[in-house]
Amino acid sequence: MNPVPGRRRAPENWTLTVLIPAYNEASSIAATIAAALNQTRPADRIVVVPNGCTDETAAIARAYPVTVMELPKLAHRKSEALNRAWHAYGRDSDVVVCLDADTVLPPNAFADWEEELWLDCLLGGSSSKFTMQAPDFLSRLQKAEFATWTDTALQRGRTSVLAGTGCAISGEALRRVAARDDREGPWCYTSATEDFELTYRIRELGFYCQVSPTVRAYTDSMKDLRSLWNQRMKWQVGTVEDLLHIGVNRLTIRDWGQQLMGLLNAGLKALWVAVIVGYALMGSLQLIWFWFLLPVLFIALDVKRATRIPHVDAKDFLIAASFFPNELFMWMRAGWFTRSWVDVLASKITKRSRDRWEAQYQAEGV
Repeated sequence: MNPVPGRRRAPENWTLTVLIPAYNEASSIAATIAAALNQTRPADRIVVVPNGCTDETAAIARAYPVTVMELPKLAHRKSEALNRAWHAYGRDSDVVVCLDADTVLPPNAFADWEEELWLDCLLGGSSSKFTMQAPDFLSRLQKAEFATWTDTALQRGRTSVLAGTGCAISGEALRRVAARDDREGPWCYTSATEDFELTYRIRELGFYCQVSPTVRAYTDSMKDLRSLWNQRMKWQVGTVEDLLHIGVNRLTIRDWGQQLMGLLNAGLKALWVAVIVGYALMGSLQLIWFWFLLPVLFIALDVKRATRIPHVDAKDFLIAASFFPNELFMWMRAGWFTRSWVDVLASKITKRSRDRWEAQYQAEGV
C-alpha cells in the first residue's frame, strides 16, 4: 500500500505546525520557543500548550509571537494536550513538529525535517538525535546512553519510537491514525508511552520512521537517581503494556527482542551475584587473573562508544574508562527492566496500576 497516493503539493506550499505541550516549564520554555523561532525554515504556527501549570510558563510564552493555548489540568495529560492542539491548529498541516518544553533545536531542524518528509512519501516521521549538555555525572551517563541509541537507529535506518522530545511527523500519517475509532486524535490515552504507541500506528499504516541524520535536539536530563528511575519506569512500563496489548508481529519483534535481552541481562547479573555469594559462603572464592579480561573488554567497548558521544570531552572518556559508572548504570537498567515486568504483571492480576506520570512529576518536583 502506498501511504500517500496521488500527487502532493510542492514543499514551498507546505504548512508546518509546532506543538509544544508544557507542564511547569517556566525555567526552560523561553529557550525552547526562541530556538523554534530561530529556524531557517520558519514555522507557520508555533502552539505552546501549558496544561495544568502552576508556575509562569504561560505568561512567559505569551511574551513571544506564538499561539498560547492554555488548558486546565487534563485527565490524559500530554496526550490530551497534543490532541486538543492538533485539532485546533495542526489538523490540516503537512508537517507537525512535536517538541518538549525543555528542548532546544538547532536552526536547521525544521528545514531538514521538511525536506526528509518531502523526498520520501513513505517516511511517516523523523526523530531527532537528542542529547544532554549538562556537565554533571548522571547527565553524562544519560548522554552516553542516548548516543548509543542514536547510532543504532541511524545504522538501521529505522526507529520504533519517534521521541516526543523532538520529532517531525507527516500530517497525512497523523490524520490517518486519528481516523481510528479508539482515540480522539492521533495520540491515544491508554498508553503511558504515547510516542511509542503512535509510532507503531504510523508504521502499521505502511510508513516507516527514522532518526534524522542531521537534526540534533538538546534536552534536559534527569538530575538525580529518583527522577531517573521514575522516568525510566514510566517508559518501560508503558512499553511493556503496549507490547502486551499489540502482541508479537513483524513490527514489534525487535522490541520484544529488546525486552527479552533486558530480562536476560538482569537474570545473568542475578546469577553472577548468586554464584559469587555461594562460593564465598563455602569458602571457595578465589580471584583468577582471567576474570579481569571481561572488564577490560567492557572498558575498551565503552571508550570506543565514547568517541561517538556528541560534544565529548575528557570527563566523558574518564567515565568510560572507569568501568564502574557504566556498570552501575547497567545494574540500574536491569533493575527497571525487572521491576517493570513485575509491576505490569501484578497490575494485570490486581487490576490496579500506578500513575507513572504523577510519580515522575513528584520525583522531579514539578
